Amino acid sequence: MNPYILATLLFGLGLGTTITFASSHWLLAWMGLEMNTLAIIPLMSQHHHPRAVEATTKYFLTQATAAAMLLFASTTNAWLTGQWDIQQMSHPLPVTMITLALALKIGLAPVHAWLPEVLQGFDLTTGLILSTWQKLAPFALLLQIQPTNSTILIMLGLMSTLVGGWGGLNQTQLRKILAYSSIAHLGWMILVLQFSPSLTFLTLLIYLIMTFSTFLVFKLNKATTINALATSWTKAPAMTALAPLILLSLGGLPPLTGFLPKWLILQELTKQDLAPTATLAALSALLSLFFYLRLSYAITLTLSPNNLTGVTPWRLPSTQPTMPLAISTLATLTLLPLAPAMTALLTL
Repeated sequence: MNPYILATLLFGLGLGTTITFASSHWLLAWMGLEMNTLAIIPLMSQHHHPRAVEATTKYFLTQATAAAMLLFASTTNAWLTGQWDIQQMSHPLPVTMITLALALKIGLAPVHAWLPEVLQGFDLTTGLILSTWQKLAPFALLLQIQPTNSTILIMLGLMSTLVGGWGGLNQTQLRKILAYSSIAHLGWMILVLQFSPSLTFLTLLIYLIMTFSTFLVFKLNKATTINALATSWTKAPAMTALAPLILLSLGGLPPLTGFLPKWLILQELTKQDLAPTATLAALSALLSLFFYLRLSYAITLTLSPNNLTGVTPWRLPSTQPTMPLAISTLATLTLLPLAPAMTALLTL
């Protein structure tokens, strides 16, 4: 792609999200979301492959549906209450409609079916943008409206954690596994949204760091299936040693960073007398942990079948920059000791 066009599209992507962040009027927020969608579509279809074009079309239709639903709900709110302000959502009908529209935008269960299919059609770089940056604007709106209907949020959260766990069990494609992982993590965030918005924000930040690390590991290996991971030890032995730790951090095992949000969310749910919900969420995390362990096993404990005489085959040094991966891996593995500082910030 022409670098000028790429720069323009990335600027549009950033501007759309920033407009949504800064808006207090529903029409402005909707405009930011639309700019976001329109800017990423050429990035998605830049590889003229039938799969990429199909995934782009699915993504466009889904996002257009969610945006239309959002616009309809905000118009309904203005009709019922005379308010266009995002903070002034008092009527339960538009609040519920907007919650469902934003759930469709980010891919929460039961409106999640587009996400694995769409992510599977893209390369890992576009997939990374879709799994991280594209979640920010809808989440900013969710945090602003703070939906009051607790039942719908808990149902969305629990369904997402369960679907995210179950859906990934039978997959061999890494991008689909990461899509189901994304659905499960978003479910955890939605569960605690109404009780502690600041904790949801912290969970989102940690999810972004962990997902960034995981995508970069796969990108450096040029791996898109589980079997392709078996050759990674010959390409980058040091990274192969760290990759299982990154995956286990995504799964939420102590003493890694990923344990922190799960621990704080379970604690918050228990404080709110939702022990059964917390138990179900914790059990669903075991489903996700199974496929992270499966990936860890594929990376570290299996060798690709080969009949080479040497142990390390001839290879060219990677031309990809490794500094972003090094920084994000450090954050993915070592932020747990900062838990007291983070909890202190949450209570401010």
